[in-house]
Amino acid sequence: METRNYEVFLGEHAPIKAWVRGVPVGESARRQLENVAALPFIHKWVAVMPDVHWGKGATIGSVIATVRAIVPAAVGVDLGCGMMALRTSLTAEDLPDSLAHVRAAIERAVPHGRSHGGRKSDRGAWSQPPPQVDAAWEGLRERFERVVERQPKIARSNHRVHLGTLGSGNHFVEVCLDEQERVWFMLHSGSRGVGNRIGSIYIELAKKEMERWHIRLPDGNLAYIVEGSQHFDAYVEAVAWAQDFARINRELMMARVVEAVAGCHGIRPFVSDGLVVNCHHNYVALEHHYGSNVWVTRKGAVRARRGDLGIIPGSMGTRSYIVSGKAHPESFHSCSHGAGRAMSRAEARRRFSIEEHSQATEGVECRKDAQVIDETPAAYKPIEAVMAAQSDLVDIVHTLRQVVCVKG
Repeated sequence: METRNYEVFLGEHAPIKAWVRGVPVGESARRQLENVAALPFIHKWVAVMPDVHWGKGATIGSVIATVRAIVPAAVGVDLGCGMMALRTSLTAEDLPDSLAHVRAAIERAVPHGRSHGGRKSDRGAWSQPPPQVDAAWEGLRERFERVVERQPKIARSNHRVHLGTLGSGNHFVEVCLDEQERVWFMLHSGSRGVGNRIGSIYIELAKKEMERWHIRLPDGNLAYIVEGSQHFDAYVEAVAWAQDFARINRELMMARVVEAVAGCHGIRPFVSDGLVVNCHHNYVALEHHYGSNVWVTRKGAVRARRGDLGIIPGSMGTRSYIVSGKAHPESFHSCSHGAGRAMSRAEARRRFSIEEHSQATEGVECRKDAQVIDETPAAYKPIEAVMAAQSDLVDIVHTLRQVVCVKG
């Protein structure tokens, strides 16, 4: 008899297949999964990754294949959020004993964090974007104008000034070493303010559609837009644009990181050795699964077709992984996007001290203050257990440990 690495829960309309052996699933997340599985347009089942935890509307760490409909809140507001990693020709021996000035150089090069409520003089945005950012924005501008024609309020967002910036929360830039002591740069970010505005607007429009058609849902955030309806094509176009913005955002930041580290005193000249990974983990795409073209929403999940390279980060003080997909059909060719939170940010701030955070991040050049306690390693599930639970979804190609971590 064939053994399977996932558990099956029966939903009202569709089953739930969950790769969660050895990792906890919170009761609130389980209820959300049941709500999603009750939607009438689910294709086959809901696939659940081992980093699953509660999210807005739909659980983070879920893969939702749908027929002729999309749930905007499941796609989320950080449209196209994802990871990028670049392997360099540097090795650990090429790094200085103190990495404080490397971290400082990256922090100067890449706007990060948030101040002044995200308005004027926000330290996380460009006051004047550099030429590379302006050039990239020109490549995005014409499509953005079409998006704004459909929903003019999207124009009132941080777009050009957020391109090439990190953000806050769990977004980060890291310098890492792999199993052969080679130096990698890795970062995590998405579509920033403009993606948030697009996602938020269409979530509200979906809710109004439910009111218009008197459709009652177990969770209002599961409001959906149907193919052929008033807003569907506009939403798909806007999301596709935001996902491209996110990918280019990561590429611009990575170029700044490379330049910043190259300019540090004592760092020898280096190049990328050609291994670059850039993958979304919050997005929707039209794909073919089990004989049908369906909309696949990966809310905190990475596409893992045969040979697809992905990135599964741990936390500020644990390992991260470069992985290769195995094209597991029942996961809709997907894997987890990280370790997944084990508790809320508020609980982490209550539970852990600065001293505990400092011990957990020993050996990593990073912030060790009260403002990052909610990102401390113990706030996340054990990455080793998460990787073991999805051994049939991906192969590990490289194991990374961070030596520098810049948080937003």
